[in-house]
Amino acid sequence: MLFKAKTVCAAVMMAALAALSCLGQGLPRNAFEGVQIEPPANRHIRVENQFGEVAAEVWKEKYVSVAATIEGAVPFPRSPVVIDNSSQLLSIRIIRRPIDPPAAVRVVVKLPENAHLEVITGKGQLSLRGTPAWASLRSVSGEVGVEFQGPADTDIMAKSVSGVVKSQLPQLLTNSGNVLQARIGSGSQTLRVNTQSGNISLVPAAATAISQTTSARSARQAPEDETAVVPIKAAGVPAPRVEDQEISEGDVIRVDSQLVTLNLSVIDRKTNRGLAGLSKSDFRLFENGAEQEILQFESASAPFDLLLLIDLSGSTRDKVKLIRSAALRFIDAARSFDRIGVISFASAPTVVAPLTLNRQTLRQRVNSMDTATGDTKLYDATDFAVKELLADAKNARRTAIIVMSDGLDGNIDGVQGEGSKLAYKELLSRVAEFDGVLYTLWLNTEYESLSPLDTQPEAFDAGHDRMLELSETGGGVFYEVDRLEDLAGAYERVVADLGTVYGLAYRPLDKVRDGKWRAIRVNIDRPSAVARGKRGYYAN
Repeated sequence: MLFKAKTVCAAVMMAALAALSCLGQGLPRNAFEGVQIEPPANRHIRVENQFGEVAAEVWKEKYVSVAATIEGAVPFPRSPVVIDNSSQLLSIRIIRRPIDPPAAVRVVVKLPENAHLEVITGKGQLSLRGTPAWASLRSVSGEVGVEFQGPADTDIMAKSVSGVVKSQLPQLLTNSGNVLQARIGSGSQTLRVNTQSGNISLVPAAATAISQTTSARSARQAPEDETAVVPIKAAGVPAPRVEDQEISEGDVIRVDSQLVTLNLSVIDRKTNRGLAGLSKSDFRLFENGAEQEILQFESASAPFDLLLLIDLSGSTRDKVKLIRSAALRFIDAARSFDRIGVISFASAPTVVAPLTLNRQTLRQRVNSMDTATGDTKLYDATDFAVKELLADAKNARRTAIIVMSDGLDGNIDGVQGEGSKLAYKELLSRVAEFDGVLYTLWLNTEYESLSPLDTQPEAFDAGHDRMLELSETGGGVFYEVDRLEDLAGAYERVVADLGTVYGLAYRPLDKVRDGKWRAIRVNIDRPSAVARGKRGYYAN
């Protein structure tokens, strides 16, 4: 039976064997054949099991199959499997209530080849057989294994904070290091694997698995045989182990007294979209014109703390519903492991929602937002957001602020009302030192001025230009939003841009710590590729 319903009670998927009903009896210890579910149009499938294993498999069918095994003899009062199939996401979750026995639940999911898969586990093992179009596998402490069923054509990023990444793929042999990044073939598929303490294994199909010893021996015996498999070293493998340090967005010295780290996104100038699959050899880095050796390289997959800073001053009074809707779109588009906070402002900033992973709470808080009173104090609000992110000195997450405003702070000539206490030039200085990235979404609220008391055309131009300068100083991107109806799309582009960030680190050839500004330039050895990020740092 193929299900399309909004919510599928997990008991229904057991009904074929008369194991239980939605209101019925407990779950016996058994392996149940799953229901068949039609995936949403965007083919996005999310599986979360904090109480056991997840085994995913790619198959030729166009639908998704879900099955479960519950360990232990004590029956569950009701099924722990919850399936929600909306127009944007097929969500499969395991929940355990206080009255449920502490039994492990193993979930088996089969999915189409063109699916976009996201899997999250706690301590349980996570395995993927075959590679879909896009896959993100994340575990707290479980082992993660990926078995490739055919020739790999994949952009791979695998990271274990305290474990080891091992690959037996014939093109990519390694058994050391905690970070592996490489592109095999044209990289038409995307694989992202992250675990805090488990090991990660990448293997070919069982029938064609080749050990490193055999592969190396074959390469030595037949060097001129074009069909021989010759292993290549993966970019960034073995990588330096990163323990207590999180590479931060920007270019502030962090790792030791001489190591400079920075994060940057790379876009294709022709499409203005992020480029994935780049390796260390694609980058050349210069400080004050002198080329530097890149010592560390990784594609950033660590989580973000994201602060939405939303202008709710009087000029947005008639559009607040659209602003709420756009913020909700951002929340839905962001990665599930990124924390999100929301601050609104007019004359003063208000914390709508502190940084949290709880999407339900975020949506409730955003839906409660309303137009604020008072004059627009953009600069004070931006400084407040920076301080909010800096408040937790122990926070190792990367940080980003996304500002939505028309830029009309009362400090600008031609804008009526009281302006920020913080001067614009002082704000620019603080943004330049901010250990994060700042994006700006300029909202066009311009109207025809009919009296000297109206906002003047020159003020609208100044608001636009200052929002642009803030994003450039903050290492982010500036988006022009001519209509509020386009705001949601701009937010989604920001999310996409944040997901294509590379981390570089180097020791400057100039070792003098004189406090002076050091200009950084990064060149990319790809046609039409452009690196985007902070432009330098102070050598303190």
